[in-house]
Amino acid sequence: MTAGAPPAPEAGPIPPATVSVPSQREPGQAEPGRAEPGQAEPGQGPGQPVPGRKGQPVRLRALDGLRLLAALMVAAYHYGGRDGEIAQAWGASPREIFPTVSPYFSYGCLGVQIFFIISGFVICMSGWGRPLRSFFASRVSRLFPAYWAAILLVTAVFALPWVTYETVSPSDTLVNLTMLQQPLGADRVLGVCWTLWAELRFYALFALFVVLPGASRQRVVLFCAVWTLAAALTDAADQPLLDLILMPNYAPYFIGGIGLYLIHRYGHDATAWGIVALSFLIGQHYAVSELWHRPNPDFFSYRSTLGIVAIVAFGYVAVALVALGKLNWANWRWLTVAGALTYPFYLVHEHLGWVVVQYLHRTLGIPAYGTFPLTILLMLTLAWLLYRFVEQRLTPVLKRSLSAARVR
Repeated sequence: MTAGAPPAPEAGPIPPATVSVPSQREPGQAEPGRAEPGQAEPGQGPGQPVPGRKGQPVRLRALDGLRLLAALMVAAYHYGGRDGEIAQAWGASPREIFPTVSPYFSYGCLGVQIFFIISGFVICMSGWGRPLRSFFASRVSRLFPAYWAAILLVTAVFALPWVTYETVSPSDTLVNLTMLQQPLGADRVLGVCWTLWAELRFYALFALFVVLPGASRQRVVLFCAVWTLAAALTDAADQPLLDLILMPNYAPYFIGGIGLYLIHRYGHDATAWGIVALSFLIGQHYAVSELWHRPNPDFFSYRSTLGIVAIVAFGYVAVALVALGKLNWANWRWLTVAGALTYPFYLVHEHLGWVVVQYLHRTLGIPAYGTFPLTILLMLTLAWLLYRFVEQRLTPVLKRSLSAARVR
């Protein structure tokens, strides 16, 4: 089985949206709650963290809910907004199965851009004030346990004699366990995992230029500015190596999320808002250039420019509302569970969804509009099992092992 890439990036992993209110001063910064003579009060000027209660974690549950919404958008795209293997599962093109809603499902691939915006926000938040070893341990322990389980599970299911989809070669399956299958040219076990490669490159850039030297507002602003300019120049230069490293197509969304975290941390700031605005203007350009085409009956679907821009704008606005605390009222505990299920759901929903759709719809004869939500429910249940029995057990062990200081 070799999964073809969809026309837009797909959702990557996002760590839990938990942040401790800053309690340490940056160089030259006034003590929290006290302003130096002639300076603005904390949280009222650029470079000043918004004050909060020391040591009390704040769970951004609305961000968890937004992550699940983005994942469901991508699932709608995979189940009803494109052709390919899912058409084989339904027995007909989703355009025929869902004639009314399929055009809307085709916009679901834009859930990816929302994921990348959230990723920029959360990675900046989780990497602030952390040593490189701790940042590395948190990322590896967050990404790999569920990923390894998904690789083995999909490989095992596709190896069953009654499953019509083919798995990749044993050698390529082993390469997939490294999460480096794309640069190594191996077939992918999970079609969606190519976006993890984008996330890994973002983590590497952020770790090298922000986490390693030590995060500060000035350094993060400089990182955003240099990456934005370098990505634009890379696109103009048409250099494959630079394109691979700097990811001009995806960089605006990560950078926009970082800018929104600066607003969350320091409050309203013209520089941070400028980072967000510039990233949106560039990001919507890439989204339109990748997903828009002139009306053509040979294409599966037609996405309007206005629709594409509107969904990208929604992603920025939604994360901005979280950053500004406007969605703090959405503090329901079930959103925490939703956030925990998003990553394993993302990993398994596409390929195993093909098998489930085919069995429910074509074998059991369940109507399409019943099969669709039932498949979503079953994939969420599987995601909970992976979270409960894989992530909760292996993630802490792996994190402790990678975080432990070496004694010589």
